[in-house]
Amino acid sequence: MQSDGITPDTKDWTWVIERPCPECGFDAASVDATRIGDATRATLPRWASVLARADVDARPAPGVWSPLEYAAHVRDVFRVFDGRLASMLESDDPLFANWDQDAAAVEGDYLHQDPVAVAAELAASGRAIADRFDTVTPAVLGRPGRRSNGSVFTVETIGRYFLHDVMHHLYDVGA
Repeated sequence: MQSDGITPDTKDWTWVIERPCPECGFDAASVDATRIGDATRATLPRWASVLARADVDARPAPGVWSPLEYAAHVRDVFRVFDGRLASMLESDDPLFANWDQDAAAVEGDYLHQDPVAVAAELAASGRAIADRFDTVTPAVLGRPGRRSNGSVFTVETIGRYFLHDVMHHLYDVGA
């Protein structure tokens, strides 16, 4: 357990690009990878509603992130994956830098961030990655990139993996 009382998520979620998630029900494999920008933009009003909740910083149970923490995480997911997608589109088979999402949450003190600022940053970061996904054409869907643990993604599969993360966290916060 980390110092904030949250147990780090150590699961390998890459399987979600092949089959529906039994927790949230999202089927990433059914997503048209050239429409991920639109799908990402469609989540932004839902996140804005989450961040407008009066109890946005309340943890629903010990060891479970608050809606504010999930939103701050998604803001950072937008930023990290935007960088990864850019490197895949601009370089041949890039190796992604490690990103410890749990350490980022602790170091960024997600629980105590300003929900208004997180809402603005999440929206801006979401639009930025959506715009980048809008540049994806069928011709580049197979371009590869790798995580440091050896997981290989293509532009298509990283997009589906990314979108599952965003949708799953909306499920986590009941949105």
